This record gives sequence, C-alpha cells and structure tokens, in this order.
Amino acid sequence: MTSVASPFTLRPSSHLTSDAERSAKLSSPGFGTVFTDHMVTINYREGLEGGGWHNAQLVPYGPLALDPATAALHYGQSVFEGVKAYRMPDGAITLFRPERNAQRFQRSCARMAIPPLPEELFLESIRVLVSQDRAWVPDAPETSLYLRPFCFASEAFLGVRPAREYLYMLLASPVGAYFANGVAPVSVWLSTDYTRAAPGGTGEAKCAGNYAASLVAQVQAAQAGCDQVVWLDAVERRWVEEMGGMNLFFVFTDFAGQVSLITPGLTGTLLAGVTRESILQLAPDLGYNVSQRGISTQEWRQAAGSGELTEVFACGTAAVITPVGTVKSAAGEFSVGDGQPGPVTMRLRELLLDIQHGRAADPHGWRRVLLPAP
Repeated sequence: MTSVASPFTLRPSSHLTSDAERSAKLSSPGFGTVFTDHMVTINYREGLEGGGWHNAQLVPYGPLALDPATAALHYGQSVFEGVKAYRMPDGAITLFRPERNAQRFQRSCARMAIPPLPEELFLESIRVLVSQDRAWVPDAPETSLYLRPFCFASEAFLGVRPAREYLYMLLASPVGAYFANGVAPVSVWLSTDYTRAAPGGTGEAKCAGNYAASLVAQVQAAQAGCDQVVWLDAVERRWVEEMGGMNLFFVFTDFAGQVSLITPGLTGTLLAGVTRESILQLAPDLGYNVSQRGISTQEWRQAAGSGELTEVFACGTAAVITPVGTVKSAAGEFSVGDGQPGPVTMRLRELLLDIQHGRAADPHGWRRVLLPAP
C-alpha cells in the first residue's frame, strides 16, 4: 500500500511522547485506553467541487471543539470501523483485509445517509497515521495497533434531515487482548426483552446507535452474572443473531468425527464481519464443512445437551475468536461441551492470529504491507 501523491497535509505534534513513556504504555496497553500522538481528520461539505471531501490532515491527537447544535449529537448520524495493524517478525507493518473494512464503511455511511468516503482515501488515511506513529505498533504476543476510523455529521443545525457537513477521523490505539481473561470461555445471556435490530433497520450498518441501544441489554446480562448478551431476532425472539458486537459460530461434530461450522446467515439484521468472512474461507482449508443458516435457541440447547454441538465461539476484529462456555436465559442455564475452549475454536484462532501476525503463510492473500521492514 503506497501513495504516489497523498492529499494529506502533515501537521505533526511538537510534543511527542518520550520513548520511555511510550514503552511503559506499550508494556500493558489494555484495550482502547491508550492513544498515539496523532490523528487524521477529513472534512466534507455538500456541493464542494471535487466530490465534497477536502482538507485531509494529520494533526496532533487532542480534543475537538463542537458546536452544541452539531447534528450527530442530536440525530445520531455516526458510523465507525475497526482495523488492526500488525508488526511482522521482520519489522514490517501490515493490515488484514483493510479493503473489506473500507467497503463496509461505505455501506454503513450509505445506510445512515452519509456521503461514502472513497476507499482509496480511507486506506491512505491509515497509511498516513501509521507511518507517523509507527513506533506505537507493539510487538508482544496478542498485541496490535487498533485503528478506529469514524465519521459523523458535523453541521450545526436542529432539523431532521441528512447533514450537509461531515467530519471523518482516524484514531490509533495500541491494544492487548480484548477480554481481560484472554481466551477463557465467556458466559452469555439470551436477551428476550431487547433486540439489536429488525428487518429494514440498521443491523448491517456499523453505526453508533446500534451500540448505544445494546448497552441496557449488556447491563441486564451482567446482572445475570454473564459476560455478554446474545441477540435474538426481533420477530419471534428465538433465532440467534449476534453476541454483543460479534458474529457467532456453532461447531457440530458427527459420529464419524466430521466437523461442521454453522453461522447465522446475513439477513440484513447482522453485521457482515470481516473475521466471520475469513473464518468461512479458512475452515474448509482445515477440512471443516461450513454453512450459513438459522440457529434457534431450542436447537442450541438440545444440540448442546445431546453432545452434537461441541463448541460455540464468537468472532470479531477486536477479540478475534472467543469461546462461549455457558448459556443463561430466563428459562434456565446450560453449557456447551465441557465449558472449556474447544479444539476447533483454538485451531481456527491460532491459525488466524498466525496469518495476521506473519507467523504463517497467507494462502488467501489477505495481508497488506502498509510499511516495509526498516
């Protein structure tokens, strides 16, 4: 990923984090609490010559000054993405399928009536920021530089219509494991009081409102002693959709030992995860069957009880692959397998991480070299 003529103006910070302070922060970064020295901003104005997007800049990381009437604060026009940059064994910096994130970002923008950001501008913003803050890309196991592109309506007005001005931004945060307990199986709560999305809604868009609406159900899950909430369909409240903000996979093993992975199909109410798509392509390489179809809560319980369902895991950019061990609902509780991370889950997780971190071959050509080895 190289740029011949970048549209970005570079305004680097004059107060960079010292090497010692940065090393201390990288030693235990957590998730989403440490940020690099810079950020990217791009403005949009309707009717502007050249497509509307302009004033692309790299600037010091810092707070924003917003008018109280900024449209996003009132009407929720806001979308985001999640991408990771990895330090390879030879020191090169790579991304994992970033064009898929760029394309999903465009789809999310279109659903929220936001002018889609051109894919090449999305990718160039990442190159510019990571080039400037390359030293912030960690190299310890399970670490990466998490990139958060987002866009919101920045026009100041009170009126229900799509805004005419937007601000795209990109932040970078060195991160470790998403869940503090690592790959320990999570417990989940089947939510029947709340739903994440309905047909015709914003379920397949990565918009801020979807996550805001999920928080009350997550609180309910925590009150039931669970780590995460599992969303069911909005019509019958019995078809499994997602876990929190992650896609779900169900692992079935037949009497002959043949493994089949099943994940709910993309009906318009689920997010089309990049990790989900990658697993659907990787699993056959390992001899596993894959299919996309509905899974009901009744089938989940019965198949877990019979032993036919041997593993369940969730997947997403932030947490990669996370096993599900215990399922709770108003109707009771049951476990999947022995409640421990299963061999299929761990094999897929390790292979995916090895590809992302450059420890394994990349048979599908997913890695993109962002910055070559020094």
